[in-house]
Amino acid sequence: MAASQGRAATRVATGIFFTRVLGFVRERVFAHYFGNTELADAFRAALRIPNAIRNLLGEGTLSASFIPVYAGLLAQGRDEDARRVAGAIASLLILGTAAATGLGIVLAPVITAAVAPGFSGPTREVTVRLVEIMFPMSGVMILAAWCLGVLNTHGRFLLSYAAPSLWNIAQIGTLVALGGVMVGERLIVALAFGALAGSLLQLAVQLPSSLRLAGRLTWGLHLRSPDVRRVLTAWGPVVAGAGVVQISSVVDTQLASLLGAGAVAVLGYAQLVALLPISLFGVSLAAAALPALSRDAATDGNTVLGNQVQIALRRITFFVVPAAYAFAAFGREVLGALFQTGRFGPTDTEVAAGVLAAYAIGLPAQASVKLLASAFYAVGDTKTPVRIAVVVVTLSAALAAAAMQVFGPAGIALGAAVAAYVNIGLLLRGLAARVGTASEGRARTLATVLAGALAGTGCGLLGARVTAATPLPVTATVALTAFGIAYLAVTAALGHPEARGLLRRWTSRAQA
Repeated sequence: MAASQGRAATRVATGIFFTRVLGFVRERVFAHYFGNTELADAFRAALRIPNAIRNLLGEGTLSASFIPVYAGLLAQGRDEDARRVAGAIASLLILGTAAATGLGIVLAPVITAAVAPGFSGPTREVTVRLVEIMFPMSGVMILAAWCLGVLNTHGRFLLSYAAPSLWNIAQIGTLVALGGVMVGERLIVALAFGALAGSLLQLAVQLPSSLRLAGRLTWGLHLRSPDVRRVLTAWGPVVAGAGVVQISSVVDTQLASLLGAGAVAVLGYAQLVALLPISLFGVSLAAAALPALSRDAATDGNTVLGNQVQIALRRITFFVVPAAYAFAAFGREVLGALFQTGRFGPTDTEVAAGVLAAYAIGLPAQASVKLLASAFYAVGDTKTPVRIAVVVVTLSAALAAAAMQVFGPAGIALGAAVAAYVNIGLLLRGLAARVGTASEGRARTLATVLAGALAGTGCGLLGARVTAATPLPVTATVALTAFGIAYLAVTAALGHPEARGLLRRWTSRAQA
């Protein structure tokens, strides 16, 4: 099963990587036209609520409650019951998102006041307008999350995680096509319509395959079905937990809006880069593991969970720890290469690099949270991660509010980083009590990763120094390449399984 999960995780990571690359292109074009201006703040704030609702009712929350039941029914040969569950959840989502979308448009001024209390005057007015345009996007993306659940259960990972690239393409196309003839508020409003169109494309490309794989759906709520009730019963605590996390993201935006113009935008630029290793390795491994672990829990019990979680954690650590070191050491070069253009200048790069370094501290913990939560979901425990999330988010908000008084936007990121380690510690303790997690060799593999990361940092700094007089993209490429080669060489020499596995695969392909 580990090999199968590895292939699935690779497909997820491929889709995410393609989407993230286009996301960086989108952000570079966005930075060219809007930089760290009030309009950039307005767009970030307006996008926060649709994204929060999408994360609250779709993607991770729906997958956590829907996939274990749906995959379990298919594993038991109960195809008709599986179709009934899929149809009921789709019907419920259509009704719920239609009502929520209408309400969100009406309450756009209230939403803006809640998300960005520091905004006033023209900035607040344009934010309200953007919320009205983009709020329906949340409903469309929640329906796309249903498609993701069906596709992933049937082993179709690449399509569901590559589809969001259309959202990025639509925005890039809008800015490239209209950036020469529109400026300021007109252009940012056009971009909002482009984002909405992109969400529709994202759903449209997944829907045919999802309906074909799900089979003949039985439409209706079917609330008397025990299987449907199992999904809804599990969904409640997961939504509550996601709600707590989304409250944390909204609080971060609220705090940043109080720091003055550009703070909300710079937080967004740094978050985009910081999320790359989390998405590529944390999300991909968790998404690939959930259907398989759910099938195991439905047919074989919990005996394999501990070992599978331990293997996945080892893989996450191998890839994410060096990313954290690289972002902390070379944040200026990376952010400058990606975003320094037009209205995004060197000063903006320096500020964003400080925020990224603060986020980097918490990356290993943040990347592991989704995997550990998925292990709880697979065994039907959706409440424990919620209880932990309440404690962690409260701590994160308190730490961020205090730290931003000293460090500005970087303090908000620092609060999230510290709280992430509390989160991971509580989840590990709870999971060990539930299914057990092997700890043999954990200290040795961690020491190997740290040694490799330190060696990589030293080589990367040398490369950056040698190419300091060259353009930032060249410096970033040389520094990160030197870092990666040194890291892989040291970890392979010290016997890390992931490093040696990578070298074996590359060698076999070269020989073929």
